[in-house]
Amino acid sequence: MITKQYKYNAPIGEVWKALVDPQVIKEWSGSPAIMDDQVGTEFSLWGGDIYGKNTEVIPEKKLVQDWYGGKWDKPSKVTFELSTRCGKTTINFSQTDVPEDEVTDIDAGWDDYYFGPMQDVLEN
Repeated sequence: MITKQYKYNAPIGEVWKALVDPQVIKEWSGSPAIMDDQVGTEFSLWGGDIYGKNTEVIPEKKLVQDWYGGKWDKPSKVTFELSTRCGKTTINFSQTDVPEDEVTDIDAGWDDYYFGPMQDVLEN
């Protein structure tokens, strides 16, 4: 399992949009995205390298997704839980069922390709 916590100097509504709005996702990821904030939506990120389905959505609080990458036999479960305090937003993140031989790369990838670029867009 991968667990992380990220803090953003941005309102919770803006952080939520960075997770679910395809235009904002394109801004921080550099690639077109198919995404929204509805349960059952089949999403695609990075030109389809990552894809899956939204399984639980509580706007501005929680997003749970099934993620597939490469030739995975089953999805990994990704959970983003948001909270806010004094205008700053925290994301508590977890990912379970990650293929063992990919844990190190995927763990680093969240920082390098997802949460880090997202922070650059949100805070600049």
